Amino acid sequence: MQLRQDRMSSLERIDALFNYKKPDRVPIGSLNPGFQVKNFGFPIATAYEDPKTNFEAMLWAIEQYGWDPLTPLNGQTTLGTLDFGGKMRFPKKEFEGALIVQSFPVENELDVERLELPDPRRAGFLPAAMEFAKLQDEQGMPVTIYFRSPFSMAGNICGLDLFLKWLFKKPELCYRLMDLSIEHMFNVLCTWIETFGAEKLLVWMSSPSESNQVISPKHFEKFAFPYHIQFHEKLEKTGASRFGIHICGDQNLNLPLFSEQTPWRHPAIVSFGHEVDIETAGQLFPEDIIFGNIEPAVFQFGRPEEIYELCKMAIEKGRRTEGGFVMGPGCGLPPLSVPANVYAMTKAVNDYGWYE
Repeated sequence: MQLRQDRMSSLERIDALFNYKKPDRVPIGSLNPGFQVKNFGFPIATAYEDPKTNFEAMLWAIEQYGWDPLTPLNGQTTLGTLDFGGKMRFPKKEFEGALIVQSFPVENELDVERLELPDPRRAGFLPAAMEFAKLQDEQGMPVTIYFRSPFSMAGNICGLDLFLKWLFKKPELCYRLMDLSIEHMFNVLCTWIETFGAEKLLVWMSSPSESNQVISPKHFEKFAFPYHIQFHEKLEKTGASRFGIHICGDQNLNLPLFSEQTPWRHPAIVSFGHEVDIETAGQLFPEDIIFGNIEPAVFQFGRPEEIYELCKMAIEKGRRTEGGFVMGPGCGLPPLSVPANVYAMTKAVNDYGWYE
């Protein structure tokens, strides 16, 4: 198939989005490094342990599928478990697509009190993430830095089951973990700003543990949302202005609060799972760039014509959003996605995603 010739570079397309201008076509994002390294002929662990090969894989995937570098295509950074001293292993089994927790840094109440802030340059996979970021900078790309929300990171420090028990019985422990999480996040962010400058950064956050499949909107408002506000109050002072958030899972009951008291600067990239309708997202966040939202599983288990039709419908809705639209999966692209299925997303954008 002959694809139409882009009229903009990826960087021009990204700048257009963040300046409320129509790009030449709907941008395409992927949200996950696992597929790109598998596509490149390497095991998923490469995404975490080999920044150079991961970066090369990303460049080939960008060229092959027409992706735009809008999403955090590096491996794990400050997700909590490893940074604070827990143990994880690389994915090895056939259907393992991410790092596997072996032990959490916090297992009881005393561990919470003993917990210390990690080194923002050396903890966990931060050195690998920094190496990847330098490669992005050398290529003139946006330098992405990826965080979990403070609520989700705190759950990663002690394990979500224990964190949710403490939420009811000993909330002071949860506040302590969230306070440490946000302090660590900004220690890391300051390191990135010192290295690259705030104007080059695209700060990403995901918030999976706030899903209504995990907590109620009441608990979201009481425990999680105040830390979103605090995060953006701090972010504003750093000078980093480009921000993206993946509101993971079914958070339909949380969206009204996000919409009424939006904590981030506009426009931000606001990414949703397949549980949230794109038209609804556009109505709730008219000043933001809507990203999504094809169900990830269909890229692994569906057929190209199915993905093509789903993308066509998403593009038709997304093109009508006021703040802009990015075509992509509704969460991380599965590492075992069928390449023809991934290409079907590119084909749909080529056929229906152009702005005249």
